[in-house]
Amino acid sequence: MSKIKSFLTSKDEEAIVAAIKEAEKNTSGEIRVHIEAHTDDDHYEHALQVFGELKMQETELRNGVLFYLATHDQKFVILGDKGINDKVADDFWDETKEMMQGCFRKEEFKKGLVDGILKAGHELKTHFPYQDDDTDELSNEISKSS
Repeated sequence: MSKIKSFLTSKDEEAIVAAIKEAEKNTSGEIRVHIEAHTDDDHYEHALQVFGELKMQETELRNGVLFYLATHDQKFVILGDKGINDKVADDFWDETKEMMQGCFRKEEFKKGLVDGILKAGHELKTHFPYQDDDTDELSNEISKSS
């Protein structure tokens, strides 16, 4: 867990949660961040498992987005559920990942996450605008596992 604790400061985490709230303010979409140190599994497959554990596929419009990071492995995955993946351009997640990698290479992890979250939020707002009866279906807190 120490690798995770040193990855982001508590102020960084607050800024990331604030970015999630900001991104979700104008959309029915849901964004989660999950951080762990390491997995022996394929990172994409493991991110799919985490997506399920966090119940992200249970959003009404299937418009959840997960930012999964394995800090020790220096890997990350962005997963969008079927609803959002059916709407965004084919290269949207790759472009978002490349933008974030630019920050990560400079060890600007908070900036990379905040920028990626806000970019995803803008896209969610375009395709899934906020409705009066929207509820925040998933926690905005960063989830972690060792």
